[in-house]
Amino acid sequence: MSLFFIVALPFFGALLPGLMNSAGRSSCAGVTFTVSLAAFIGLLTNLPTVLAGGTVMAQIDWMPALGLNFTLMLDGLGFFFAFLILGIGMLIIAYGRQYLSREDHMGEFFTYLLLFQGAMVGIVLSDNILLLLVFWELTSLSSFLLIGYWKHLPEGRQGARMALAVTGMGGLAMIGGMLILGQIVGSYDLSVILQNREMIQADPMYVPALILILLGCFTKSAQFPFHFWLPHAMAAPTPVSAYLHSATMVKAGIFLMARMWPVLSGTPEWFVIVTTAGLITMVLGAVIALFKHDLKALLAFSTVSHLGLITMLLGTGTAFGAMAAVFHILNHATFKAALFMSAGIIDHEAHTRDIRRLGGLRKLMPVTFVIATLAALSMAGIPFLNGFLSKEMMLEEANHTVLFDTWWFVPALAVIGSLFSAAYCFRFISHTFLGPVRDDYPAKPHDPPAGMWLPPAILVVLVVVIGCAPFLVQDFVFLVAKAVIGGVEPLEVKYIKIWHGLVPALYMSIAAVVGGLIVLLLFKPLLKLWDAAPRPEAKVIFEWIVETAAAGARALIHPIHNGSFTRYAAVGSAAIIVAGYYAWVTGTVDEATREMQAPSAVTIAGWLMLVAATGALVLLHRNRFFSLILIGIVGLMVSVGFIFFSAPDLAMTQFTVEVVTIILLLLALNFLPKTTPVESSLLRRVRDAGVGVVGGLATFALSYHYLLRDAVATPISEYHLANSYKGGGGTNVVNVILVDFRGFDTYGEIIVLGIAALLIYALTETLLNSKVRARLLNRTPDQPRAGDMHPMMMVVLTRVIMPVVLMVGFYIFLRGHNEPGGGFIAGLVVSIGVVMQYMASGFAWTSQRLRYPYHGVIGAGVLIAGLTGIGSWFVGKPFLTSDFTYVRIPPFEKFELATAALFDLGVFLAVVGAVMLSLESFSRLARRAHTPDTEHPMDIDPSRDDPPKTVGASGGPV
Repeated sequence: MSLFFIVALPFFGALLPGLMNSAGRSSCAGVTFTVSLAAFIGLLTNLPTVLAGGTVMAQIDWMPALGLNFTLMLDGLGFFFAFLILGIGMLIIAYGRQYLSREDHMGEFFTYLLLFQGAMVGIVLSDNILLLLVFWELTSLSSFLLIGYWKHLPEGRQGARMALAVTGMGGLAMIGGMLILGQIVGSYDLSVILQNREMIQADPMYVPALILILLGCFTKSAQFPFHFWLPHAMAAPTPVSAYLHSATMVKAGIFLMARMWPVLSGTPEWFVIVTTAGLITMVLGAVIALFKHDLKALLAFSTVSHLGLITMLLGTGTAFGAMAAVFHILNHATFKAALFMSAGIIDHEAHTRDIRRLGGLRKLMPVTFVIATLAALSMAGIPFLNGFLSKEMMLEEANHTVLFDTWWFVPALAVIGSLFSAAYCFRFISHTFLGPVRDDYPAKPHDPPAGMWLPPAILVVLVVVIGCAPFLVQDFVFLVAKAVIGGVEPLEVKYIKIWHGLVPALYMSIAAVVGGLIVLLLFKPLLKLWDAAPRPEAKVIFEWIVETAAAGARALIHPIHNGSFTRYAAVGSAAIIVAGYYAWVTGTVDEATREMQAPSAVTIAGWLMLVAATGALVLLHRNRFFSLILIGIVGLMVSVGFIFFSAPDLAMTQFTVEVVTIILLLLALNFLPKTTPVESSLLRRVRDAGVGVVGGLATFALSYHYLLRDAVATPISEYHLANSYKGGGGTNVVNVILVDFRGFDTYGEIIVLGIAALLIYALTETLLNSKVRARLLNRTPDQPRAGDMHPMMMVVLTRVIMPVVLMVGFYIFLRGHNEPGGGFIAGLVVSIGVVMQYMASGFAWTSQRLRYPYHGVIGAGVLIAGLTGIGSWFVGKPFLTSDFTYVRIPPFEKFELATAALFDLGVFLAVVGAVMLSLESFSRLARRAHTPDTEHPMDIDPSRDDPPKTVGASGGPV
């Protein structure tokens, strides 16, 4: 199966659980399981290639010039993590079906789970680092939804916010580091970056890139000092916790360290930072876990500890350390998922996770006891279980690692971490399952149905099988380890086996287990010391940092961001002027290469009219109606300027835009006072005038400078002129730019235009359904209204010119690719014709003849434009690449057909729909504010003293 389908399946599958939720809990879980199973099977179809040492690649070019390609890569490392994500994901789905209560919205839960699963699969299969960053942030967002799934729990909302804040900030840092690597190598493809170890490590930006990337890895994988967020994520439902802690989220940081190992490891900076952080996290997490009374909290801090163990192994920079890390990732995923699911079973049946209220469950829950005990013993490193094997390899590596020129430092901390790890595992078993049966459980414990205990049981079977027969996974672990080290160092063949002889690692392991038993026996006095000892709380420190940062931001922003637009404009304009002046005085100005042309009398007259209108607008802007007239004059004069400079397309667009916007603004101003009150002081007005004058003079100086000098580089217009017809099939360069060269910009603009119209409609709906409606109904005109609401001459004229307008619009639309025109101008022309119908015959009469809703017109336009752009993908070209050909249909002459016409049709519909929806919204307000429209366009206003007679159905008087 294609890698694209493997990544896309969870995302598209996320649409199904919500749809199936009404069909029942089993149907909802079943369709979710099927989606994961399909992706899992698709992954397995690529296994032969991976086992043969090959790499599966898939690529779609998106923006090659920016290095943004949808490129996926499946090697041993990617397969290993994707296998864990999808495999354990299916078990979590089956477990979640039984765990969630009937009050929980299962469709919502599984939707979030599939989104999270897809993001994780995307991370491990991404070959382009920009694409990886997108999936990286998606994991933060989707995990936020999962952790805060129980919205009624304050701790759930708090844990979700904390996880998003910490991992989000780390993700921003990682983006910077990844971009630096891409700039160093000259490519954003991981497959290329991983082949340039010497270039990266020799670059002076290696250390900044390393630190930024490790910040992203450490925050995601809860390494010290960012370890505190992960235990608070336990507020999520147990299936989420089991998934996060075993195969996803926290393993994303581990994966990235493993993926970047060939190019980032092997330096003193990598060794010191990664190894030290891993050791501290390993020991600190184990010590805290020992004294936690909540089962999930204990397991959460144990995850922190084991993640530190894996990080330390990757930090050593040796091939054996990388292999041990890979093996422990596999083992940790199996026993940790089983342990969290076991804790969920206990909570589900006993209604508590507090170890102090448990004990004696061995007799009441024998199946759960066996599953949880085997998983916990594996985590403690007891022989014949898989955790023992990777723990031995860790101790072996630690015994040969020298940090800070001290040979015993790493081995000692490794033993201490293993000792406390064994201690909390023994406590988990003894304080939960051993001892006498109690009579004060919150609920009577018993083993759950098979649907709940079978998923962790499957994982425990793997724990035992791998522990007793490690040769079954030995070759696969070697394969993954080779993908990690990337041939940087030779991988020494040390067999993964139970007995290695009387080696130091064995004695260290025995000391850890025996020490763990001793600590368990001394738990009560140690707990008293722990409770009495002063210690910093990471959560409290984090909240203090957040509050301090928020207070500082408020102190900085409130004086500046006070809601005054004039202040924003003045400060922004002044900053631009100062920056421009600095660039001017510190730069060099070449001699003029052109002579100034002598202006004609007409040009001077037009310029004087423009200046006069602009000056009058500034002086008389408080009169809204007069200001609108002056704005229209300015716009028309700009249109004349476009004509003067041989830009007919721009002139036509400007002219039609002016007509439409003036009408819409007139309708909007109808609901506002005629004049604007004086709100600013004289000093502020003088300040604004000074900034405006200086800004205008600066703009004039810059324009004057460039107009008298030739461009240093070849202008882009030459490229457009040379390739307009050859590449886009049109001789109108402006239109070809809009529908081809920069079609994506145009597509975004019509979407924004449609959103603006929908926003106006939504605001209108809100006004009509609020208290403002009464004010509109009771509002009376401040001047007598004309008696003839629909002048006959205007009605007749608009009816006559409507077909002409449509013909002109159709003509402008068709000629746009080769002559001035196009979909945008044609849409505005047709809109003006329809607006005239509203003005002449009234809203009611025109609306009765409306066949298609304007919402649908906007949607159809955007959809047609989008489908036209997507169509280019099917011929291997970038989005919105147009094509053209010539056809001949007798008896007509040969003519051109271009795909750009379909895109222009989408632009046309979006423009017409947006303009008319805005007009409709304002008209509805006007109808509520004044006398309703009459049913006949030539009826006389009923408010007159001589109202007309009632008109009957036949048209005559009754």
